[in-house]
Amino acid sequence: MIDELDVAFEEDAERSKPRRHRAGKGGGKSAVALLLTFLLLAGLGGGIYLGYTKVRSIFVAADYSGPGTEAAEVVIPKNASLTEIGNVLVEADVVKSTKAFTNAAEDEPRSKNIQSGTYNLRRQMASKDAVALLLDPATRVAKGVTIPEGKTAKQTYELLAKATGHPVKDFEEAAKDPEALGVPDWWFKRTDGKQVSKTAEGFLFPDTYEFDPKATPDQVLRTMVDHFLTVTGEIGFADDVQKNLKVSPYEALIVASLAQAEAGIAPDQPKVARVAYNRAYKEKIPLQFDVTTNYWLELNGKDPKHSGELLTKEMEDPKNPYNTETVKGLPVGPINSPGKSALTGAMKPTAGPWLFFVAIDPKTGESAFATTNEEHDKNIQKACANGINLCGK
Repeated sequence: MIDELDVAFEEDAERSKPRRHRAGKGGGKSAVALLLTFLLLAGLGGGIYLGYTKVRSIFVAADYSGPGTEAAEVVIPKNASLTEIGNVLVEADVVKSTKAFTNAAEDEPRSKNIQSGTYNLRRQMASKDAVALLLDPATRVAKGVTIPEGKTAKQTYELLAKATGHPVKDFEEAAKDPEALGVPDWWFKRTDGKQVSKTAEGFLFPDTYEFDPKATPDQVLRTMVDHFLTVTGEIGFADDVQKNLKVSPYEALIVASLAQAEAGIAPDQPKVARVAYNRAYKEKIPLQFDVTTNYWLELNGKDPKHSGELLTKEMEDPKNPYNTETVKGLPVGPINSPGKSALTGAMKPTAGPWLFFVAIDPKTGESAFATTNEEHDKNIQKACANGINLCGK
């Protein structure tokens, strides 16, 4: 079967074959035709150029000119792409188009350093000027606040108060109902039959934050709780501890906070967690972790003490719900905000029979672990020989 397109092509080719002309005939007409062809092509060329210019003007990204007009406060989200930043600026009428902004940003190698936070910009700015201001630290309104790993809720509120200007009592008030901050109620379940301390302690994830200057204490704490839920969700914390350790997520969170407080170095955190699990669930004996006594002292407005300086009456205080000196099992709740490393250590504790540990190196914070009292006593003597105040207790 002959394709219709092939037939049409052949017919066009036949019509386009040159024809013979008799000498001396039609020469003038050919010259005129040639001139007309030249003029036509020249006209078409000009038209094409004008058309290209017009089309190009259509596709050039719309942009404002000049430094801008009135002030505009803009919040750049965390981990925002250049396109997302451009969208935010267009919404605030800082730049005229996202494309103009991304073009200007791509022309500036430092644009990859644009950080999240709140910026004082101007409306209707040239995109290149907007990029320059976003790279100028002086235009940032929100300042970062770092919450170190192992800080208690009380210490966290103090750091937040300094960074935001809100009083400590406002953060304490906002934290009274942790479920209202976003902590799911199932986090406050225990399988060991012990009391639960339903506070925000342990759920205010330690990290560096950029808070909007207008954020309320409630919004600030919600952000931190949400970060905690994100991190624990990413590592599969809740499901893992229930499946492999047969403990509730809340109990594992308590262990993570204990490991965060007791371990001087991160590699020791999974071992400290193992000691806590062994004593609380396997041997069913008191943990005897001094950090829980210090936590109770802090809650009562007293300064924490070195292990060698704690009094017996302080460690054995029957009014202390965090007493692990004479009370068996885990305390009623977390004693600080553990970081990702401590959470992972509590989720995947190192396998071992240890029941004791003690810091033996005052410079590095490294601990020695033991299974028997005799081994532990030797480690204590080593710690004392290294200058750690334990033997005078």
